[in-house]
Amino acid sequence: MIAKLTIPDFTSTARIDQVGVEERASRFTKRSLKNETKLNGLKLALNMIDLTTLEGKDTEGKIKQLCYKAAHLHDAYPGLPTVAAVCVYPSMVAVAKKALGNSGIKVASVATAFPSGQSTRDVKLRDTKYAISQGADEIDMVISRGKFHQGEYNFVFDEIAAIKEACGTARLKVILETGELGTYDKVRKASDIAMYAGADFIKTSTGKISPAATMPVTLVMLEAIRDFYYKTGKKIAMKPAGGISKAKLALHYLVMLNEVLGEDWMNNEWFRFGASSLANDILMQLEKQRSGVYQSGDYFSVD
Repeated sequence: MIAKLTIPDFTSTARIDQVGVEERASRFTKRSLKNETKLNGLKLALNMIDLTTLEGKDTEGKIKQLCYKAAHLHDAYPGLPTVAAVCVYPSMVAVAKKALGNSGIKVASVATAFPSGQSTRDVKLRDTKYAISQGADEIDMVISRGKFHQGEYNFVFDEIAAIKEACGTARLKVILETGELGTYDKVRKASDIAMYAGADFIKTSTGKISPAATMPVTLVMLEAIRDFYYKTGKKIAMKPAGGISKAKLALHYLVMLNEVLGEDWMNNEWFRFGASSLANDILMQLEKQRSGVYQSGDYFSVD
């Protein structure tokens, strides 16, 4: 049963044990996995990917190629799952939607003046509504970090709530751009604001600045999701994005996810990787598991 939401006072300061978070996150990287568990984890990670291209040079041809790859991974590797979604700019949503057809793969679109978030609410709402009108199943919005740093937390809250309303039935991923927030305390505060404002996902990064996703930051966000669930009964999804390009690192994230949130979050409804090159490394690792030898990266398309 979902409890009635009582909006907390966001002006209060959360205190995160920096040393404790970093030590705990590092421990997840030291777990050994048996071969069968590793194989299942690789397939699960593949199924959690939002295969992404967000470049000014994106063309319709590139989007079609990316969608073809997303829907046909199993052609060369029978039994493999598809990725979860393809993530593109609003102008490419209709192209992706048509290319993916009835594959079951979602179309996600960035919006709200991605990646800076520096625009008016009216522009952000129109950006969101346009992506939805083109067929987007999910919206990845960015928060107004300038307003957040000024302490205008109600502004950030109200903007997220307005974008959520504009999404209708589409799921909303709220990007905190954690690399610009500066401290774990601020990451926790921004996570809480996003969840109470109606986010379906909280997401680390745009992938356009460094640092992007890190395991300690993701741990702070997972713990925020856990605490929010305990208080409200409402599940929130998580999406680390940017800098997760290796299968081994993705497995570390899944170990952490399982230990912090448990089995109920171990699927692509509740966890995603925002990535462009992770899929290729997972395919290389799966081929190694199958044949005993690595393939060259030249055998895989560069997205």
